[in-house]
Amino acid sequence: MADSLDRSTKISSLKESVVKKLCEVLDKSNNNGWRKLGEIVGSDKRFKVSSDDMEMCSLRVLEVEGSPSLMLLRLMGERGCTTGHLMDYLQTLSNSEALQCLKPPVLQILVQPQSVALICGHNLRLSCYAVGRSPLQYRWFKSREEVPHGATPELLISPVRLEDAGFYICRINSGDVCEFSQWAQVDVLNGTSGQSYHSVDGRMKLVIQPQSQHLHAGEALLLECGAVGRPIPRYQWYRNGVLIPNATKRKLTVADAMQDHHGRYRCEISSSSERMWTNEVDVAVGMLQMLYKLFTSTTNKVALLIGNLSYQNHPQLKAPMVDVYDLSNLLQQLNFKVVSLLDLTESEMRNAVDEFLLLLHKGVYGLLYYAGHGYENYGNSFMVPVDAPNPYRSANCLCVQSILKLMQEKETGLNVFLLDMCRKRNFHDDSAPNNVLRVTANIVFGYATCQDAEAFELSSTGFTNGVFVKFLKKRLMEDEKITVLLDRVAEDMGQFDATKGKQALEIRSSLAERRALTDPILPGDSADLAHSRLWAKAHELPETMSLHFDCGAQIKLGFAAEFSNVLVIYTHIIKKPEDMSFCQAHDLDVDPKEMNRETPEETGIYLLSSSLPQHCLYTRLSSLQKLREELVFTVCLQGTFAAMDDDHPVYWSRSVNIGKPLIARLDLHRAMRRNSCLQTCPMPHSPSQSPCHSPGPEHHQHLLYHGSHQGQALNRLSPQHHLDIYEHPQGAVGGCAFSRYDHFSQYGYDGACEPELKLSIPIEATEDITELQTVFIKSLQLQPQ
Repeated sequence: MADSLDRSTKISSLKESVVKKLCEVLDKSNNNGWRKLGEIVGSDKRFKVSSDDMEMCSLRVLEVEGSPSLMLLRLMGERGCTTGHLMDYLQTLSNSEALQCLKPPVLQILVQPQSVALICGHNLRLSCYAVGRSPLQYRWFKSREEVPHGATPELLISPVRLEDAGFYICRINSGDVCEFSQWAQVDVLNGTSGQSYHSVDGRMKLVIQPQSQHLHAGEALLLECGAVGRPIPRYQWYRNGVLIPNATKRKLTVADAMQDHHGRYRCEISSSSERMWTNEVDVAVGMLQMLYKLFTSTTNKVALLIGNLSYQNHPQLKAPMVDVYDLSNLLQQLNFKVVSLLDLTESEMRNAVDEFLLLLHKGVYGLLYYAGHGYENYGNSFMVPVDAPNPYRSANCLCVQSILKLMQEKETGLNVFLLDMCRKRNFHDDSAPNNVLRVTANIVFGYATCQDAEAFELSSTGFTNGVFVKFLKKRLMEDEKITVLLDRVAEDMGQFDATKGKQALEIRSSLAERRALTDPILPGDSADLAHSRLWAKAHELPETMSLHFDCGAQIKLGFAAEFSNVLVIYTHIIKKPEDMSFCQAHDLDVDPKEMNRETPEETGIYLLSSSLPQHCLYTRLSSLQKLREELVFTVCLQGTFAAMDDDHPVYWSRSVNIGKPLIARLDLHRAMRRNSCLQTCPMPHSPSQSPCHSPGPEHHQHLLYHGSHQGQALNRLSPQHHLDIYEHPQGAVGGCAFSRYDHFSQYGYDGACEPELKLSIPIEATEDITELQTVFIKSLQLQPQ
């Protein structure tokens, strides 16, 4: 170890612990403290400290834990003072104790043990590394007891048991000097046998869900949850959506449960970069909860969320993607089975509604949210697909009331429609649909705006919600009757200056009973299980996989869902040959760097970025509903070795088949079936002009309505980083479906139908591993129409 710090180091770059210790010495010294140091520095023309500066430093003593020395050192650092200068000043000051603060310690801990939560039966590994001037000796302790065989820098307990949970610390000796590490907490969870709970890159993974409780008054209430990860997760319990004070442990215990403890409980689990929620469970005490569940419960809750923004023949929108993402997360926390889709054509929207209807049956709560262009004629609301012609007609759109009619046939328990679209009259569509609806007391319409008015999204260079969802998401988790909740949203919107006199929430309801989005789900019959499996079919992610190459390299592919039709692929290197000197991308038609991005944001993953593992490269696959066959690609590597006489690269490849991910399993690309959804939509007269869009936004400086030419499509902000699977415009008459990358035209791609398409898939690029840079999708084969 060096005897002193680098003299060229700036004072502002000193470690916080060094500065803190130095300030403590200078603050308490009388004759050779900070005042004397200021006088010495003040006489140096290079870093002149004025009397005003010294007065400002002295005022720091009036603050709680204020330090004049700290203020003085900051001023010196701002003026370029180095550690060498400071050591010379302290030498002149004859303050040996302060000088000692700038010398490195005889023993210094470099790696501290980290708290961790893991499953019983796994391996526990705690690490502590130090440097010193003499041989080091390590000794691990659990609380005050020595750990057997704990005399190495790494403590390994294999397999870990429940009784191994506790607090651990490491003592390091170097000659006559010893230091203790920081405490590390180890939480050992008793997971379900036969399941795997390994976390990816130390990220949190929920492994224990709380269970519903049915108690008699006076019995003990015990709710338990748990997550594995590093560092150890934090917990906060909630009851009926309200934070429970001091309930910050994995286990929530109430010694004597009374009837006022009944309700719905869940726990928020978080770390420094992640947050997740457990399932919401019911706690019944005595007869109260039995009656409560009898009258306010459902057999299931299903939501279809559609956001159309990238219109082919109409103004682009921006907010629907953010709105759908936020509502999807909130509804999932309320135990809704959510299908979230972006940018659907007419046939895809109709087929998506068909699949949504298959999830509904007697007693189910059904919720439909739509954000995009729309209009209203004769009391009927129409949702506009992204491929609607200009002008569009009702036959090109989906009638909301027709969907409601089909939902009523399912005898659903609650029908909620949240329509975030304009409701202006389309004067070029003179059809008058004849939808005869049943008289049921379970219908709620929440219109983002009033009849014959526009719905606005906020004009911003970033990613913001539309006006409706901006206020809706703040109230959605409240345990209130849905109409009461929407009334409160309307009141909040009414206080928003930007839309006063322009947009107001309108609520139409026939709801007679107290129905809330927070109502619990009662166990159902085999039909409920079958419907749940149908939903799960469209939300299965490909399993994380490790690819082993003959050269010894190992690459892990991981997958995440941003929406039900948007897949994120992230990759990183697990292992590489030690003698590999260089590895680079294979020469393909498409620059792989256009898709393999070092941050999620660069590839267009703005909403899911905080939930993805770091130090990977990322690719975003959108419009999965257009995928016709299983997604098969070839991962290729090329590299050179130090022992080779020449620099010619060696090639390796692996074929990967991830099947049909997410919504692609449902084949929404298929031709529209002649089902009731299609038949109930009216056939209009052909208009001769473009449909009526809302007036231009010239007089609205901060708002864009769903129809404004100023509204830019969100994926246009970074089109080069999206991979969209889409249909050729002539596909309906014998063209082909293929995967398209927005910048293919840069590489001579003219849009012709080809049997094979070369695309890139990312792998990790870290500071210490720069050789293995790129993995590719070599072929993506899709069924022609």
